[in-house]
Amino acid sequence: MADVFRERKRWLFLGLPWTFTVYHVREDMITIDRGFFNKQEDDCYMYKVTDVRLNTSLMERIFKLGTVTCFTGDVTDSNLVFKHIKNAKAIKDYILEKADSERIKRRTVNMQGIGYGTNGDIDGDGIPDNLV
Repeated sequence: MADVFRERKRWLFLGLPWTFTVYHVREDMITIDRGFFNKQEDDCYMYKVTDVRLNTSLMERIFKLGTVTCFTGDVTDSNLVFKHIKNAKAIKDYILEKADSERIKRRTVNMQGIGYGTNGDIDGDGIPDNLV
């Protein structure tokens, strides 16, 4: 499957891509390739991404870079960090949208606290369900 986004980790100074880390974002998977002599490849299915954060320091904003952190339910790497990448906002938004659609497609949607009001009425019939 083709990459939707392919970015390289960059040096913060001048935003030059002189590192050996490549981030691949596909429709159903995120892959991080690291290293030159010793290669390491980390994968995470998109449906395992629970939240995404975008950080941009002053230096990153000057060079139009950003750092995206994906919080996942993956066993091997619970935080995937895309350091100093271009198109950081677009990548963050894409991952959030695709993670939601992949969870719905796989029927792994987590419904934490949805429907709970102050009175404990889950089904909306006006009777608190915790008393029944």
